[in-house]
Amino acid sequence: MNRKTLLVLLIIISAVSLRGHWGIAQEDDSSLPEPVATEGRILPLEEFIDLSVKKDTVFEEILIDELTLKYQKDLNLPARDLVLSVKTQYDFILDQNREETGGSVSLEKLFPYTGTEINAGYTVTPSLTSSDSASSFTFEFTQPIAENAFGKVTRLKDTIIGLENEVARHQIVEAYEDYLAATLTSYCNWYEAYENLKIGESSYRENMKLLDNIKERQRNSIALPIDVNKITLQVLDKKEKLIELKEEYESALSEITKSIRYQGSEALIPQRPSLYDDTPIAFEKDFALFRRSSRTWKILRLLDEKTHFEVEQNANELFPSIDLFVGYNVKGENFGITSENSKAYAGVSIEWPFPDQVQRAEYEISKVERDKARLKVGNTYYQYALIESLALQIEREKKLKSISDEKISLAAAVLADETENYSFGKITLNDYIQAVNALDSSRFSEILHASLQKKLMIEWLRITDRLISKKKIKTSYK
Repeated sequence: MNRKTLLVLLIIISAVSLRGHWGIAQEDDSSLPEPVATEGRILPLEEFIDLSVKKDTVFEEILIDELTLKYQKDLNLPARDLVLSVKTQYDFILDQNREETGGSVSLEKLFPYTGTEINAGYTVTPSLTSSDSASSFTFEFTQPIAENAFGKVTRLKDTIIGLENEVARHQIVEAYEDYLAATLTSYCNWYEAYENLKIGESSYRENMKLLDNIKERQRNSIALPIDVNKITLQVLDKKEKLIELKEEYESALSEITKSIRYQGSEALIPQRPSLYDDTPIAFEKDFALFRRSSRTWKILRLLDEKTHFEVEQNANELFPSIDLFVGYNVKGENFGITSENSKAYAGVSIEWPFPDQVQRAEYEISKVERDKARLKVGNTYYQYALIESLALQIEREKKLKSISDEKISLAAAVLADETENYSFGKITLNDYIQAVNALDSSRFSEILHASLQKKLMIEWLRITDRLISKKKIKTSYK
């Protein structure tokens, strides 16, 4: 064996021993998560919204609250029912060893919006001194003229309840809109996680190829053990990242399947959402429209109006209770009111508590609430003026996404050149690794900015009350 052949054998033996010494082994893929599905049922955002609204019962739970609103006036206003009261009585007159029957029947009717009350009653009462019973018929008309004069308080309550119902309807739509925004955001998170996982898997596969290449170079005495270790560390970093990305994807997918109550076995695949891509943002114009016609400002105006009526109602309740009444009464004997005596009467009744501390306290509190509501309108104006920063964030993400797109093209071109340069030994392994990571970073960045732009747009539409409308709920989603 010549000296040259012996030297080659020594180099091969050294390389093998170095591999064992440095603990370099083939990467074990058994601990890696299952690759993400690339074939299956494509679920676009528009279809996802439609399915979620139909199958996610949280939407139905929000809307069902409106069904109770139509009963609020019946619950909180004086009843307009015609009240029939019947009483029968059987008397044993012990001293006379006599039995008699008596009783009464009456009808009452309140007209809440005028405060008028009408009462008619018939009564039969056994007599203790004779076998004849006493009977009477009364008809009475009562009208308040101070507190709740001619039904003023009732009409104010009616107006206040109407305003409260209107506020509640707007708040139901807002709750619906908030949940819809969260649902849309969950789709964006799913798409982002899906694309990131694909990038992570692709990056891991490419780095595994690079590791195999470096090992081959080492076997051919072109690469050093430190080069193999560097790439092995790179592969482990990619593997670690891949496991994290898989967990994020599974979590996002779980939200999607829950929203549409998905029971199928076919893999779901997201599609890059294009909804709202063509929705322009002009802060000054949008904010002016928001102040004129948004639900938020309607609610504030309704609450301001409600507190005004509450002050008026509580002020009215400070008046004494003064009722005018007129009536007609007939008295006689036995059930047929024989030997009758009749009279007509009129009068006034007054009830005035001193010092009336409860009503006065309610009146003072209502004035404070009115001032608070007016302050809230002004404060809300300045708070919502801060949404200009949200418009700036959307514009920022749009620009950053455009830069990321450009960086991906450049990073891919640089990696192609650096691959060739490294194969000819023109650059170091560190330079090559840097080029690989730069492309991965640009791809992750593009997905991040695209998803964040979409989520910020959803938030913009939610805050400005344009993500959904009551009409849209009724025609498309209810």
